[in-house]
Formats: sequence, C-alpha cells, structure tokens
Amino acid sequence: MNILLFLTPKKDVAYLYDDYSIRQALEKMEHHRYTAIPIINKKGEYVGTLTEGDILWYLKNNHSLNLFEAEDEKMISIPRYHDNKAVPATCDLSEVFQTAMNQNFIPVVDDDGTFIGIITRKNIFSHLSKYLNQDLK
Repeated sequence: MNILLFLTPKKDVAYLYDDYSIRQALEKMEHHRYTAIPIINKKGEYVGTLTEGDILWYLKNNHSLNLFEAEDEKMISIPRYHDNKAVPATCDLSEVFQTAMNQNFIPVVDDDGTFIGIITRKNIFSHLSKYLNQDLK
C-alpha cells in the first residue's frame, strides 16, 4: 500500500520556517492549537519539530519566562528536545506504523529531502478503521 494515501499535503499543513522569531512561532502554534509543529527551511527541506515544551523551557532558562525579551530572537536558536523522524515518500507501510507508535505526526519528504506533508496517527487509524468495519460486516 502506498503511504501517500495517508498524506496530508504540505498546502494543508501548518509549519514554521526556521527563520521565524520565537513570537511568530508561538503565535502560529497558538492559532492552530498545536503542541508540536514541523520546521522547514527556505529550500523547503524538513529541519525538525518545535514543541510548546521546547519554547517554555527556553524562555524559563534564558529569559525568566518573559516572551517580550525574546520576541525578536530567532526560533531556530531554541534547543529541541526531540525532532519527529521524517520518512521518505517511498518507504513501506510498516516503517510508517512503527514510527507512528512514537510520534503524533510523521513528516514526509521526497527524494530530494523536500518536505511534502505529514501523516497523522488520526489518518492512519481512520483508514484502518474502514477496513476493520468492512471485515466486521
């Protein structure tokens, strides 16, 4: 089965550019109500994943929890605890399932490393539930 069946394309995904300020990153995350969000560079390559916790601990340790002190600082300066593992668009479904056990979304990249979208656990479960419901009937 092709993993692209599970893909939410880049145009439908909220993401951050690596040159955003901390304030821009936090505002985008707040607007979409995300606790984690992919980061890409201006070439479109996947860079990593920023979480609310990463921002919180950075502000606590470097700015006494004062966002205004850090509002012009670049978000890429925040140390990230964990980046979601990206998978190539050509990987097999078992790798997607294995990766989905440990992260809520899986960034997908093409052969050039360009970010093309994400696969969410919700999409995987939704697709699998259709098959389960068919088998139960």
